[in-house]
Amino acid sequence: MRFIGLFIAASILAAPAGAQSVSEHVAAGVAARDARDPATALKHFDAALQQDSMSYAANWEGALTLVDLGKATPDNVKSPARDALYAKAEVYARRAVAANPGDAEGHFALANAVGRASLTKSKKERVQRAAEIRNEALTAIRLNPRHDGAYHVLGRWNAEIMRLSGVTKFFAKNFLGGDVFNQASWESAESNMEKAVELNPRRITHRLDLAEIYMDRRRYSDARTQLERIAALPLGDAQDPAYKAEAAALMKKIGNRKNS
Repeated sequence: MRFIGLFIAASILAAPAGAQSVSEHVAAGVAARDARDPATALKHFDAALQQDSMSYAANWEGALTLVDLGKATPDNVKSPARDALYAKAEVYARRAVAANPGDAEGHFALANAVGRASLTKSKKERVQRAAEIRNEALTAIRLNPRHDGAYHVLGRWNAEIMRLSGVTKFFAKNFLGGDVFNQASWESAESNMEKAVELNPRRITHRLDLAEIYMDRRRYSDARTQLERIAALPLGDAQDPAYKAEAAALMKKIGNRKNS
């Protein structure tokens, strides 16, 4: 049965682009994403969108694939090419929400894309977009209370704000319209990321970001537990090899530190 499944997936991926329908392109794109080949996946999602620009599945799947491709370049590296991927992801995600506002995936894709695209914006724009990221993640959770990705976005949103210095948060809240920053807390960062791990324990990035939150909180033994489990997990996403390497580096950084 496994051989038959692989044969079918290979047949979908190999089919001539011009002969495929929108649904077939989407299926091929999903198969390529599952095979950790985002470049091929994007070709199929783009081909589907050439036939139907408002295809809900092609837009939200395409948005997440663009984010995956962008994440291959670290955030601290200046890269117009990466920034363009994130900007395009935001366009796709907004179309997805417009096409089907009642489904969680589009809102999750938008929260994800806006968060990544915000990295290319001015400080004022990043502060102003913070509310949208949170609102879209919360909407995704309302529509699907078991959406691990949305809990991840919300957990990271809280953590990133709590990592800001007091001066930066004061400036953002009082001069840049960042009142939503008052909603952030370490408790929410932990609980939302823990929920993401609970819902999808095999997702490496959930455990990695949870470990980093635990480190921020000086819960080193809990962080160590997450990092150890990452080492035993199979690869699932395109960036998982990099995440595993990052987890190994964090293990060395923690060393024998005790909780404080």
